[in-house]
Amino acid sequence: MTRCRTNATVRSFLAFAPLILFVFAPIAPAAEKLVGIHSARVLSQAAPWIAEEAGIFKKHGLDFQLVFIASSPSVTAAMLGGDAEVGLTGGEGNIRAFVQGATDFVFIGAVKNVLTHSILAGPAIKAPEDLKGKRIGINRIGSNPHYFTAQALRQKGLDPAKDVQLIQSGGSPETLAALVSGNLDAACLNPPADTQALAQGFHYVIYGPEQKIPYVATAFVTRRAVLARRPQALGQFMRAMAEALKILHEDKEFTYKVMGKYLRVTDRRILDASYNTEIKAIEKRLEIRPEAFQGILDEIAKADPRAKKVRPDDLIDRRYLQELEKSGFFDRLWEGKR
Repeated sequence: MTRCRTNATVRSFLAFAPLILFVFAPIAPAAEKLVGIHSARVLSQAAPWIAEEAGIFKKHGLDFQLVFIASSPSVTAAMLGGDAEVGLTGGEGNIRAFVQGATDFVFIGAVKNVLTHSILAGPAIKAPEDLKGKRIGINRIGSNPHYFTAQALRQKGLDPAKDVQLIQSGGSPETLAALVSGNLDAACLNPPADTQALAQGFHYVIYGPEQKIPYVATAFVTRRAVLARRPQALGQFMRAMAEALKILHEDKEFTYKVMGKYLRVTDRRILDASYNTEIKAIEKRLEIRPEAFQGILDEIAKADPRAKKVRPDDLIDRRYLQELEKSGFFDRLWEGKR
């Protein structure tokens, strides 16, 4: 009789053991949720795609949602509205907003500090002077293509406000489509769209990488309120971005696979030409270059004198870059390489 009761007790314990183990098992911490916006479907903004596909966000305890909104000014508006906590974008929209009083914006890292855009056109336009009176696609007013086009035209002796017609043509794929369809005479494009245009018979009228125009072309921006409220989540994000950039620089095949998925570009010639041009301008350690900010401030100051009072350091918070450097994270990641 005692044995039966004992067996029944054992069976009862075994039946409830899984529940007991579930109740008392250590609970894994929930992933930090973070929403980000990016402004262009281009190689220099591919780090979040790479981090997602390589499982880096999960590794760093992040549940990251990436939203696409074309052009820096639109990203600026969305971030001011609280729609995202971090942005990966060109700097002009946020810097212009800062000058106008939105001093909550702050840059915490950069991917690219020079512009690699180019102006392309068909056979009828052979030289920069032939652009006079022509329609040039620039994405959006205040975007990277707009800034590059204005600077490049001035270098060639043309007035962007008087000598050409600047057309707001949408994102890079839309601008390329408008060029191919004949709705534009020329277009400002960067990799891989410029290489796609070359494959369709267009040519460089002004080749951007040779211009070496300093500019916050691709950077991580947040708001000081978010920085104060969620410093740990942003730190996890920056670690993930540092690892993604390592893959971007050193694992070309994985990068091409990601580009194929997100941009639907699989032509090896286009990928090679785009990658080989763009990778030279992409930072390895998320470095922010003050001269890239100063170039934008100087441009804004032509119409808004308040920009003359803003210094690049007013716009930058280096806490994560310093932490990644001092902790040895960058050195371990790159094995001492610079």
